[in-house]
Amino acid sequence: MSVRWWNKPLFWPLAVFGLLLLLNLIFKPEFFAIRYQNGHLYGSLIDILNFGSPLAIVAIGMTLVIATRGIDLSVGSLVAISGAMACLTISRGDDQHALSLVLTAVLLALLVSIALGLWNGLLVAGAGIQPIIATLILMVAGRGIAQLITSGQIITVTSKPYNFIGAGWLMTLPFSVYLAAAVFLFAAWMTRKTSLGMFIEAIGCNPTASRLAGIRSRSILLAVYMFCALCAGIAGLITSSNVSSADGNNAGLWIELDAILAVVIGGTSLSGGRFSLTGTLAGALLIQTLTTTIYMLGVPPEITLVVKAFVVLAVCLIQSPSFRRSLTRGIPWSPAASGQEVSRHG
Repeated sequence: MSVRWWNKPLFWPLAVFGLLLLLNLIFKPEFFAIRYQNGHLYGSLIDILNFGSPLAIVAIGMTLVIATRGIDLSVGSLVAISGAMACLTISRGDDQHALSLVLTAVLLALLVSIALGLWNGLLVAGAGIQPIIATLILMVAGRGIAQLITSGQIITVTSKPYNFIGAGWLMTLPFSVYLAAAVFLFAAWMTRKTSLGMFIEAIGCNPTASRLAGIRSRSILLAVYMFCALCAGIAGLITSSNVSSADGNNAGLWIELDAILAVVIGGTSLSGGRFSLTGTLAGALLIQTLTTTIYMLGVPPEITLVVKAFVVLAVCLIQSPSFRRSLTRGIPWSPAASGQEVSRHG
């Protein structure tokens, strides 16, 4: 039997996204205003794409980790480490505007991120440590590493090529949007046009059966955690280059929670198995649109996070088939039954 349209994973995130747009249309019509100036497009919608790009990139990597029944709490620290490494390398160069120096700094930052992702993968796949504990280690230690790199200070750079990564424009749009699109397309190709996606889903659905079937689960897990770390490294470059500085204490703070929310809102189950990169992208845009809407509607800053949490909770609840049935039929809601249905539908 075909799945009803309101039971499809993408329906409710898109419905809430449409509701947010409607609220802005009613209360803040200027939200949709887009102006063309000096060869660039400006407006709230462009800002959502621009500021939502780092979150989308991190969430894409997080999707693959969660699909294997894992989780990566260290991505926020990796964002800080990546930006710190790049800015430190550039700040010590003779000519900060030299393209070769910037490319070296970017490559070094990404290699360090991948190496730390390998560390996470070894703890999970090699040592058999639970993912939440293994990545919590780097989440805590990584923030300290970032502050060691910056010596507890904010490192500022004046490099125009580096600033272009997070604050540059290409063909009227922010360059960060193209980076997010490139990461999404690469991840989609890697998981849907090769056997990797099937292997990831198999490991998430039944690790034991996938191992007995001959799937090299350890290698897959290593690759997934390294890719997630690479995504965090790219997001770190965007974040630090946008402000031309590195802050080891605050950069990427709590982005791991928004990334996990984006993945869950997009329809990927925390119990692993089937995943949706398109849904994750929709979830990231929903979170960024919600943040922008809250500020534009003048919600007091002290309750902003409460409003955001309430909306996200509402989205997650209405995605639950058993919760919707309890509302329409008066049947007591069972969280356990809801989790089982999510697992079946992926």
